[in-house]
Amino acid sequence: MLDDFTHHHPESPALTRDDPMARPLTYPGLLPRGPGVLAGRRFLPLAGRDGDWHVDGSPIDAWLAARGEAPMRARHAVVAVGSNAAPAQLHRKFTRHRVPTVVPLTRVRVRGLAPGVSAHISRYGYIPAAPVAAPGVSELFVSWVDDRQLAALDRTEPHYRRRVLDPGAHPVTFDGPPARPEQAGPVACHVYEGLYGCLADEAGRPVRLAPQRRLIGALLGASAELARVCGATPEEFVVRVRDPRVRDTAQRLLRRTPPAC
Repeated sequence: MLDDFTHHHPESPALTRDDPMARPLTYPGLLPRGPGVLAGRRFLPLAGRDGDWHVDGSPIDAWLAARGEAPMRARHAVVAVGSNAAPAQLHRKFTRHRVPTVVPLTRVRVRGLAPGVSAHISRYGYIPAAPVAAPGVSELFVSWVDDRQLAALDRTEPHYRRRVLDPGAHPVTFDGPPARPEQAGPVACHVYEGLYGCLADEAGRPVRLAPQRRLIGALLGASAELARVCGATPEEFVVRVRDPRVRDTAQRLLRRTPPAC
């Protein structure tokens, strides 16, 4: 669950401006307070009405069609445990790969899954999320991407593999109106699974995702060797680990140092 992170009003310009690649200590990024549609440099709120989502007063499919974009029934649901819930991060990724930047985001509840911490460090300096098995229900965002956007996301996730969530092990409940017409059948939800495993505490329990300053500070406090290599503060850490040699050393150290989060 991402309740510890900063949520912004849909009209806030920061939602589509401040991404974690540029500001790594904001990871997973600035999150919206509720459902909406990323549309270029704007994030427009979605409202549930008459059994459908509406944006700018129009049903979502009509709004998408007016812009030449794929309807909801032709889109893929990608559950975001990290920065793919941040409109600015999606904007940067899709702009870089020259695909449309129109993406609906809605809320879901997923049982048995939570945002954990991947056992690797991004080249931008942050320690990213990865899904972990966990009791209870997590409230997360799901991004509705078309075929080109899904292919672009795959290219931006070299340290992950995409898989479809098992609906038996991880049932998903969608907030608001049906995302697709009933005749489209059950919605398959995708998630990006980490290739390097996740950080765990001394009891072997997966560490839950926390704001980067708190997470990195705990890791540095738990390992004098990591602090010697990466610096004494989160600000020093994100600068130093951009050096591939420092990053490789830091990754080896953090994989054997349970954080005191």
